[in-house]
Amino acid sequence: MKENIFVTRSAMPPYKEFAEAIKPLWDSRWLTNMGCYHKQLEDQLKDYLKVPGLSLLVNGHMALELAIQAFQFPSGAEVITTPFTFISTTHAIVRNNLQPVFCDVKRTDGTMDESMIEDLITERTVAIVPVHVYGNVCNVDAIQKLADRYGLKVIYDAAHAFGLEDQDRGIGSYGDASVFSFHATKVFHTIEGGAVAFSDPKLYDRLYTLKNFGIQGEELVTGIGANAKMNEFAAIMGLCNLKYLSRTFTERKKRYDFYKMQLKGIQGLRFFERKEGIENNYAYFPILVEDDYGITRDALSDCLRAEGIYARKYFYPLTSDQACFKNKYRKASLNQARTLSQKVLVLPLYEDLNMEQIEHITSIINRYATNGTKIISST
Repeated sequence: MKENIFVTRSAMPPYKEFAEAIKPLWDSRWLTNMGCYHKQLEDQLKDYLKVPGLSLLVNGHMALELAIQAFQFPSGAEVITTPFTFISTTHAIVRNNLQPVFCDVKRTDGTMDESMIEDLITERTVAIVPVHVYGNVCNVDAIQKLADRYGLKVIYDAAHAFGLEDQDRGIGSYGDASVFSFHATKVFHTIEGGAVAFSDPKLYDRLYTLKNFGIQGEELVTGIGANAKMNEFAAIMGLCNLKYLSRTFTERKKRYDFYKMQLKGIQGLRFFERKEGIENNYAYFPILVEDDYGITRDALSDCLRAEGIYARKYFYPLTSDQACFKNKYRKASLNQARTLSQKVLVLPLYEDLNMEQIEHITSIINRYATNGTKIISST
């Protein structure tokens, strides 16, 4: 029976290393409540990501939801965001009793079209929540200039941007806050986890209150909070995985480059443009299936799935088109976002995906292309 190939597979440290690392937990019984490993990971990630401040949370969604909550925006205020994202981004806004306003994206890279933001700003607008997509970075300078002009906060969803730098700055250092996801499917993971990066130290205290029931002491609760703390097992997984990130990026790059070589010249396939001077983190391998390819994106997805290859239509449908949000919130024309949602297919990419599997995937893609070409062997 042929092995299924999924769009991603979790990177794991050596089993013996992780088992050895968690042994002290059996002695201490300190499994959660921000113990020593939580603190170690927070410090190491702050250095690795080159950010002034960082707070760990239980997952990326709660990191974004509580980051937004920490700014204490008035109920019903408007937040400009993108529909070309995972549903979590919009959920985090709505669950804070705020109104998402959907802005179109650029077809070249899938990030928010900064030229369309200003027309969406009203007296009710309080923030912009842009999303770095597939490791493609937003125009952070243009967005910040707009935010400064109108007195808006900028909170980046950086779930796809782990380890990236722009202008020699960690990507998490831009805006008022940047949120990372450390879900098991990410290029760096803690099994489940997330973080908020920020420059204002006051935000650390607010997030501490929000993620720990509002508790400030054994007999003192100063605010209303949730339970969103990262546990020690997750923190140790993160500490172990951090040691192997260089290898992870190297191996993913090899596979990314091999994909590009295999798919080069196939009519109707296009790749996103990348911003000059920003290294890829090789977290995803998206292709765009254009009209002059032999079949539609959806048909290609079905053909791959029929052979046990689970590529992903990511992001489809747009969050603004989902049943829970459709026709409820203000939006600009979303022509580019909707086009991308109908054309993007994310192919499997992870560090132990072997080259023969990539050859198999690309041979299927080549099979249905209008100008099918000879596949180059890795051997």
